[in-house]
Amino acid sequence: MLTQYDQLGGEASVKQLVSRFYDLMDQRPDTLELRSMHAKSLKVSREKLFLFLSGWLGGPSLYVEQYGHPKLRVRHRPFAITTVERDQWLLCMNQALKEQITGNELLLMSLISSFKGVADHMLNTQS
Repeated sequence: MLTQYDQLGGEASVKQLVSRFYDLMDQRPDTLELRSMHAKSLKVSREKLFLFLSGWLGGPSLYVEQYGHPKLRVRHRPFAITTVERDQWLLCMNQALKEQITGNELLLMSLISSFKGVADHMLNTQS
């Protein structure tokens, strides 16, 4: 059975997804709160999300090999994440997914659902 990593297209496709996600976050006027939580340069964020998603999608566990267990909630604790930031994150990720995944509605819907679960898990502040 193919992993989501394989279905998406492997390393190059995961990099493309991450790149488009951060380009959207950086360019959209309706994601200012989310963008302001990140450093001026998104280079490190792009690399870490690529490493994380590689393993999370069923590919190589690059993030774990380099940084250990992701501990997403712990690593995001310094940031106030409300429904505003969650929704902005999902807006960018869902758009990037829809642009990239064509012809595989099951994969698209599965990833949208999975990312929603992760984004909900990151909430740590009442809005």
